[in-house]
Amino acid sequence: MSKRYNLVKKYYDDGFWTKAMVFNAIDKGWITEEEYHKIVEE
Repeated sequence: MSKRYNLVKKYYDDGFWTKAMVFNAIDKGWITEEEYHKIVEE
């Protein structure tokens, strides 16, 4: 699990971040593409 996975997931689950913002976290190296799909449940 990536270092910031839980933080990104919390922001998304609490409604602070959109799917696009979570996707941008991949480019920043905060999460992996696989983790993105887990977070947004796609």
